[in-house]
Amino acid sequence: MPLSMNRDVFITCAVTGSGGSQDRSPHVPRSPEQIADSAIAAAKAGAAVVHCHVRDPETGAPSRDPKLYRELTDRIRASDVDVVLNLTAGMGGDLILGGTDNPLPPGPGTDMAGATERMAHVTECRPEICTLDCGTMNFAEADYVMTNTPGMLQEMGRQMTALGVKPEIEAFDTGHLWYARQLVADGILEDPALVQLCMGVPWGAPDDLNTFMAMVNNVPAGWTFSAFALGRNQMAYVAASVLAGGNVRVGLEDNLWLDKGVLAENWQLVDRAKTIIENMGARVIGPEEVRKKLGLTRRAPV
Repeated sequence: MPLSMNRDVFITCAVTGSGGSQDRSPHVPRSPEQIADSAIAAAKAGAAVVHCHVRDPETGAPSRDPKLYRELTDRIRASDVDVVLNLTAGMGGDLILGGTDNPLPPGPGTDMAGATERMAHVTECRPEICTLDCGTMNFAEADYVMTNTPGMLQEMGRQMTALGVKPEIEAFDTGHLWYARQLVADGILEDPALVQLCMGVPWGAPDDLNTFMAMVNNVPAGWTFSAFALGRNQMAYVAASVLAGGNVRVGLEDNLWLDKGVLAENWQLVDRAKTIIENMGARVIGPEEVRKKLGLTRRAPV
């Protein structure tokens, strides 16, 4: 299909993630206060959306604790900075098999929860957006499977729709987009949908441009998409996504570096992305325009 450059671009900042990066950079925030402060700084630098996980404040390990999410969201909402709040709902589907000879029972680190438990913090905090990882895949480590069955996605999608929270469909390969279209066709998710194209995550879609264009070409007309790539290709994909008609995501969840040997802060990555976008002749839009574009409802926690 013919492509046209996006002239009105929003930036999402993925603030901390759930990977093991907490000990690789002092700038990866751990506590709700640190995550909120980093998100607010990113918003001041030009991010219209902040995508947030929470971590154990002491160890930095990823957490699903609704109390940590509530503190985080309250801190962001109490600030004088407007930003669209996007919380992950991706945790609770981590299956670590016991090894090639004895895969069962699952090994340490397995975290498998039901749909209602995975959605507990979303129900509590009522963000404007939450993520829906739209498929199962082998994920980096040898025996780790990111598990999202069709039944689980259907139930989580129903809960998101009932709550009035916009799902951000995280697609790690073309089959995930195929199933996202089915969720919309079945009336579980509303049309038009919001998609995040996740490039270069082992072992999903690689971050070469041919694969990226295959992903873009599988996004239905009328849907809104963003894209990101990991590590050194993060800023290259700012330009690639804008040229392909999309929006952009940057942040410490996906990349720790500003330059070779220079560890980044979230606001610096947002600032650099904003410079790239504006130098391409496009405009960076703010949270109110994003709400109008995506039909979001801004509200306080229930």
